[in-house]
Amino acid sequence: MNSTHLINVDTIIEARWLCPVNPQDIVLENQSVVIQAGKITDICATELARTKYFSNEVVQLNHQVLIPGLINLHTHAAMSLMRGLADDLPLMPWLQQHIWPAEQKLVSPSFVRDGTLLACAEMLSGGITCFNDMYFYPESAAAAVNQAGMRANLGLVVIEFPSAYANDADDYLQKGFAAHDSWRNNPLITSSIAPHAPYTVSNKTFESVVTYAEQLGLSVHTHLHETLDEISQSEATYGVRPMQRFNDLGLLGPNLIATHCVHLLKHEIDLLAEHGCYVAHCPTSNLKLASGIAPVAQLLAQGVTVGLGTDGAASNNRLDLFAEMRLSALLAKGSTGDAAALPAHQVLAMATIHAAQALGLDEKIGSIEIGKFADLTAVNLSDFNVNPCYDPISHLIYVCGREHVTHTWVAGELRYSLGAFANIEPNELKEIMSTWQPKLRQYKR
Repeated sequence: MNSTHLINVDTIIEARWLCPVNPQDIVLENQSVVIQAGKITDICATELARTKYFSNEVVQLNHQVLIPGLINLHTHAAMSLMRGLADDLPLMPWLQQHIWPAEQKLVSPSFVRDGTLLACAEMLSGGITCFNDMYFYPESAAAAVNQAGMRANLGLVVIEFPSAYANDADDYLQKGFAAHDSWRNNPLITSSIAPHAPYTVSNKTFESVVTYAEQLGLSVHTHLHETLDEISQSEATYGVRPMQRFNDLGLLGPNLIATHCVHLLKHEIDLLAEHGCYVAHCPTSNLKLASGIAPVAQLLAQGVTVGLGTDGAASNNRLDLFAEMRLSALLAKGSTGDAAALPAHQVLAMATIHAAQALGLDEKIGSIEIGKFADLTAVNLSDFNVNPCYDPISHLIYVCGREHVTHTWVAGELRYSLGAFANIEPNELKEIMSTWQPKLRQYKR
């Protein structure tokens, strides 16, 4: 057909399989996703698309499954520079004896910008198009996010003790709000207030966080019930477990993203469900730090929305959501004795649409639907070591790894393809590593 009779669009992606996620557990074959101005304008059979649309950019994915871009619901991106710095330690010795001393000496705007860019490259190459971050100098993280061209929710971190970034809790908040204002009109960056944890933030500061979050319409992103030590310390200091303390302070609500939630009593799960809180599940970090196994199946059974996070590369040591998806499914089955717990399609939803809901972005991303941004990931299913394939969704969770990602788009722009980044040069990444590794080596365990 003459192209003059076709509708001209920016990009057409022709996929062998397509997993829209919404609705769940659906796999479509030989489908085309039509993209205009960064958004999905049509999804239809490839045969039909060829009769309706014309584009100078047609991407044929003859052996790939196309899925929504993965969303990392909890990380500390700049800590990619600390990957492997202090392994095989429990949380508090790891923090107090290695991570915090290194941060006190070395964290700076350039450290955060470089570490975040390194993390962005790792995440894009693994099919992650959006991440929820918590770290110092968020404006420097924003610079790296802008260069990489990916999406991020940047936490305005708050703690009580001084650092190179800020002097006290109020200083953290004010600097965070200034950063928030600087990217207010950036379509790829949103904000949350990120009080670090119950053991590093006072009641007074948490009360301020609640007030500011309501005034600015921001979510609250924090660690909660990660370890038994955290709970014991809270009981000794405040007379209650952290969850009850949060409830008393008014922190529980639909704007709360509570990370980890490993050690929960039945009534605490009920509280999370009752208040519409979200949970970021980070199974690898929880295992590596010997924190425990979060009761994800029980959370889901009570109606709590759970997304997946990697945590930082210092405690994981990978920013790899394929690993987190597989591990989440296996842990749920092993810990409950139910092989049907956390089926593959539910895990994929945790890494996409459920994480988008937690970030308040589910009207924009998290599934492949007309009207949403074209944040997309292509995964190759042709390799001999992933065949035969009877169910692409099952394969995504139990067979495939991030090495099978071939393309990653953010808002219709191809940001990663077959080992190459659109805006990140390999030599720049090498220079970042060669600059910071010698400085961090002295803090190695």
